[in-house]
Amino acid sequence: MTFRAILFDLDGTLVDSERESAEAMARALDRAQDIRIDDSDREFMIGRSWVAIYERVRARYPALAWTRDELIAATAAAREEVFAEQGITTLPGALAAIDRFAHLRRALVTGSSRVEANQCLAALGCAEAFEVILTAEDVATSKPAPDGYLDAAQQLGIAPAACVVIEDSEAGIAAGRAAGACVVAVRAGNFHGQDQSGAHHLLDTLDELTLALLDSLCQERARPGW
Repeated sequence: MTFRAILFDLDGTLVDSERESAEAMARALDRAQDIRIDDSDREFMIGRSWVAIYERVRARYPALAWTRDELIAATAAAREEVFAEQGITTLPGALAAIDRFAHLRRALVTGSSRVEANQCLAALGCAEAFEVILTAEDVATSKPAPDGYLDAAQQLGIAPAACVVIEDSEAGIAAGRAAGACVVAVRAGNFHGQDQSGAHHLLDTLDELTLALLDSLCQERARPGW
């Protein structure tokens, strides 16, 4: 079986906007809820979906009066301000990698909210490259559960085993493995040293994500112990 689809994560894989998102949430909560999050809350946001983030904030700050959707919306509004001040960082080789695999079916599977994903994709100028876009609102259980990757494969009509997942976080890698996909992890956006050893293959940047590499992974997959 050859690979027929490539499923990209967003934050930490294509862009580095998680720190901007954490700053945006901090500003939104401080201004409207009089809640001041700490560094551990900011760190927790790395590689996690809004499902998990909201549960943590609600548990740690009982004064929170927002629903999850309200927190997402307030953070997204503040993120426009943060992006205007700081810009958005595209990780090395990201846009070229998306274009390189135009012959495959492409999907985006992210723990970010839909409005956040749309902000990033608009900044990148590549929203139309993805046939399927799954965000935090689209899954009942977030990464490391495989729901997002399984749903993306199903919507594409392709078996998970014929999909390559491109990730940066430990939770995302676990999700791709649990879905039954081949998982490639990229070090470039792993600024917080998350364990990437669960991936089938590690890259320094997306410049190394080539057609030849996918052919090699197909051959490796056929060997015992894959």
